[in-house]
Amino acid sequence: MPGFCMSQVITESFGSGVNQFSIEFVEVKYANNSSYINSSPNPVGSVAYNYNMGKYEISRDIIQKANNAGTLAMTLQDMSAYGGNSISRPATGISWLEAAKFINYLNTSKGFQVAYSFSGSSLQLWDPLNSTGGNRFRNKNAQYFLPSVDEWFKAAYYNPSSNSYSTYATGSNSVPTSVFSGTASNSLVYNLAENAGPADVNNCGGYSFFGTIGQSGNACEILETANDGINDQVNEDRMKRGGSWYFNNFLASNVTGDFFTAPSAEWVDQGFRVASVPEPSAFSLLAVGLGGLATMRRRS
Repeated sequence: MPGFCMSQVITESFGSGVNQFSIEFVEVKYANNSSYINSSPNPVGSVAYNYNMGKYEISRDIIQKANNAGTLAMTLQDMSAYGGNSISRPATGISWLEAAKFINYLNTSKGFQVAYSFSGSSLQLWDPLNSTGGNRFRNKNAQYFLPSVDEWFKAAYYNPSSNSYSTYATGSNSVPTSVFSGTASNSLVYNLAENAGPADVNNCGGYSFFGTIGQSGNACEILETANDGINDQVNEDRMKRGGSWYFNNFLASNVTGDFFTAPSAEWVDQGFRVASVPEPSAFSLLAVGLGGLATMRRRS
């Protein structure tokens, strides 16, 4: 475990009573870090502010409790043919739009501004005054949101001690050991039979430098960012990254280009994690001052 860079863990609770659940975040510091230039988009990974990243993928248990507490009506993939429906496994079969509504619930349950604007079931763009720089998907005052490709990539691969990027989100350049579960150093739930299914979200491989688990495997993760890097069309495909339990090591590495999903698409191996900023107003001023999020640019 790359303990020298492990970040502080912040636990936040949502809901109440039998529907209460917690999400653990790790701090992702070292603002204005260097970019990575051997992946797609190019460059990728530089973030101009500090933020928090979900330590784990969102679990089935969290979705079920949020459904009950917030009447969200999110649907989960039946995993009976893929290792079972344990509540501790990642919430797969969730679309980008469903993930966005879940994140809105996180914000409103704490009294914060929603991240994503909906009219009924249809996503709406924020006007420029209420968005962060050029990112028309995310409200500038939201505290919780889907990670952008830069936010996700940095949390997965960046090594602040060397100002460089590891090949895998296990803090290593070596091909990870394929495992069914566990948190051994440089292990990963990947390259398994499709019917094996994912592992529990807190038991799915070694740690990244910042302390996230499973970003290179277990379940593919939906990102906020549109496939062209410009969040200005509600129906365009969204990026997703990280391999799943049956992907090979190339698809789990940082050199793999993004692959895409329609906003309403639900896949058996598609899940997500949540990111946050502790002080949205300060974050939005910084981002606007810098000309917008680094992800909101056309690819080189």
